[in-house]
Amino acid sequence: MMQFQSILFRDSGTAQDAESHEAPEFFRDLNLDQVVETVTRDFKEYDLVPFFYSPLQDFPSITYRQEVMEDLENEVLMRAVQQFADQMKEMRNCLAKLKVFHEYRYVLERWFLCATDVYAGAIWELSCALESDHVHSQGLLTFRNYLKEYTKSEPFEQIAAEAEILKSTLSSIRYCVNLKSGGVTISRFEQEGGDFGSVIEKTFEKFNGGAAFERWMPLRNSVEVNHIQSGVLDRLAMLFPGVFERLNDFYKRHRDFLDSRIARFDREVQFYIAYLSYIRRLRQANLSFCRPRFATAISDVACRDAVDIALANRLIDEGRRIVPNDFYLADQERILVVTGPNQGGKTTFARMFGQIHYLASLGCPVPGTEACLFVFDQIFTNFERGEDIANLRGKLQDDLVRIRRIIDGATPLSLILMNEVFSSTTFRDALYLSKMVMKRISDLDAVCVWVTFLDELASLNEKTVSMTSMIDAANPGGRTFKIRRKPADGLAFAIALAQKHRVTYEGLKARVGA
Repeated sequence: MMQFQSILFRDSGTAQDAESHEAPEFFRDLNLDQVVETVTRDFKEYDLVPFFYSPLQDFPSITYRQEVMEDLENEVLMRAVQQFADQMKEMRNCLAKLKVFHEYRYVLERWFLCATDVYAGAIWELSCALESDHVHSQGLLTFRNYLKEYTKSEPFEQIAAEAEILKSTLSSIRYCVNLKSGGVTISRFEQEGGDFGSVIEKTFEKFNGGAAFERWMPLRNSVEVNHIQSGVLDRLAMLFPGVFERLNDFYKRHRDFLDSRIARFDREVQFYIAYLSYIRRLRQANLSFCRPRFATAISDVACRDAVDIALANRLIDEGRRIVPNDFYLADQERILVVTGPNQGGKTTFARMFGQIHYLASLGCPVPGTEACLFVFDQIFTNFERGEDIANLRGKLQDDLVRIRRIIDGATPLSLILMNEVFSSTTFRDALYLSKMVMKRISDLDAVCVWVTFLDELASLNEKTVSMTSMIDAANPGGRTFKIRRKPADGLAFAIALAQKHRVTYEGLKARVGA
């Protein structure tokens, strides 16, 4: 069994330099920036975004995360991990008080004791929870073994035992505060005056004119400390020097009590919690998610019922229908050419294709009932953009510069997504340039999704697959948002519209004759 280093990274060497603080260039085109923003919105304190900027590129590392994801989909296990995270957050809140009360020695040391006590309890409870039969992943099994050894170590046993005894001893201190003539005197509590409840009842007995009823006044739970309270603590330390000296000694000896690997687990496990929380909402809207397999050959790539999850998240808010789509590649097929009417879901299909491959590379479940994907080395996108006046280039030149960079950087393992390129030039020039670029991609043998208005590209060679955005047969002006494998036929949509508005040759002839 390997020694635990990270719950996100199987290889400890990879874990050292795995975080990227810059979003990949394609994030905006694929709307992955929206996905990551939504996923991490409630987890800002953990700084999870760099993990989502860092895809994995080997099967064992991806499988390592997939297995942890599957374990944490168990509700019992997830609740245990979330409770641990809540306790660690409470611990950090206690430690934050050390800066607030740095002027008040005993207050500072008591908050430190609180932090260590919460920490020890969190470790014990999580260690017990991980003994569950629900733990199967290599990541959680190695962490469970690490916790077993850690809880049996002398430093942990010592700090847990001392914290418990100190907390109990401090709680048992009883004292009297005497207020007289503007002064405060602190003394030991010696059952002075007997039962104060009886004395008070006797004093106010004459006001008892009938049945009494309870009145409760809420007490303000404040963590603020003033000079009077600090003075009381100073006098208590004089009255009970032994326990306060032990408190001070405890603080000095255990300043570095937090184990670095456990702290790392606390942060990294939020990656899983955040993503699973995000897709829970999508599942409640009847969207399916699956653990993708990875193809040994590109011809095995396929997915059923996939969706663009950024769009799906928005449609749920709007109460609108979400339309899933399928795709597959066979034999020599590498380039999916998507044609059809505008606003028919073509760009969404290209985004979905890129999104699920990227999310799979993070070890995340992907939208779909089943998926077999490939591990890419790079993703390249070229989506339609307006002119950038800062670079003094026209739109066509911008397209050419970006595409040249893609062709020069791509490999047979790259994923390339093209969306309506060369739309700023003439039909003839766009077709010529597109064929040249597509041939280069075909020669590379890279996987590509090409969204275009040029039907001729759909049958360029044996590596191209024609996919078409379907229209509603009953309402040619409507959209089904379904993308099917179908020969490109740009005239089909035009004919359907003409039939709807009775402007076909037969329709016009009939109307003129009438």
